Amino acid sequence: MKRQMVIFAASFAAISAWADVVTFKSGSKLTGTLVHVEGGTITFKSDDVGEVKIPQDKVAELSTEKENTILFVDKSRKSAVLALKDGEYTASGEKLDMSGVKAVNPEEEKWHGSLNVAASASRGNTVGEKVTVLADVYRRWEHDRFQANAGYYFDQSGDSKETKRKTEDRIVLAAQEDHFWLNKVYQYVNGKYETDRIKELDSRVRLGTGIGYQWLENQNFDLTGTWSFSQEAGLEYVKERWQNAAPDQDDYFCSFRYAHHLKFVPRFVKQLEWFHNLEYHPSVEDWAENYVLNADLGFTTVVWGGFDLIAKMEWDYNSMPAEHAKRSDLRYIVGLGYKW
Repeated sequence: MKRQMVIFAASFAAISAWADVVTFKSGSKLTGTLVHVEGGTITFKSDDVGEVKIPQDKVAELSTEKENTILFVDKSRKSAVLALKDGEYTASGEKLDMSGVKAVNPEEEKWHGSLNVAASASRGNTVGEKVTVLADVYRRWEHDRFQANAGYYFDQSGDSKETKRKTEDRIVLAAQEDHFWLNKVYQYVNGKYETDRIKELDSRVRLGTGIGYQWLENQNFDLTGTWSFSQEAGLEYVKERWQNAAPDQDDYFCSFRYAHHLKFVPRFVKQLEWFHNLEYHPSVEDWAENYVLNADLGFTTVVWGGFDLIAKMEWDYNSMPAEHAKRSDLRYIVGLGYKW
């Protein structure tokens, strides 16, 4: 019996020797396996408490026994034994600058997306309905990125059912594929379809390609938070058809395209994500007088589980609209939805 106890104790000691250990600033410890490190958060799995997410500023020391995969911002990878002490990381004994690290043991790439709906109805002195549906999907691979989005906007109102009239009836569909040839340089191809019956736009189709530069991608800064920012420039083939045009009067032309995309997650409110996007489409033949601008600014925040709240402003500007349409449209949208 005594011999069995000695063998058990030795076996337990051997297993413990291969375990990763988190030591908190309070002095308590967790023994288990390092799962993931990203954005100042350590994901750790322990037999006692399961998988937990630990803010880095609560950890005094982290030691690992096996090599971990370190994914850098420039997409390069390295395998090393990771350690953390007094706020500084080391990789196999060498100091590791975490500002250049995207993640440790990066999670498997998967599809992300969201579906948000904003709707209202009124009866009485005003009779009307308003619906906005926004959807998007996104996936990032090591050298490629795909994103697509769709929007449906409908609004009608009046003082009775008989006098109701539409003030908005618009559909937008868009998709873009990016391929990273260098660490931050990528080539994109995209397409966009729009119809707006209030502006008398029967359809507008854009097909384009160009070059983009990813200045920041989920890069964490200690003082502010996590930032992503990219800029793009290229050419587009555009086909437009207006409602009152003759069957053979479609407009075909080429335009330039400039775009930028910004996302920001504050350091102290990680459930909140701010975003801003802008696209500028000037005609090649008359870029100063004939152009279209699309921009948005807003945020999403977690409400509960996978459910989120979106609040944003959208601005569309057409320098040469239809005869009876205005140049500028500004929309305020607040909706609830699901994000995965």
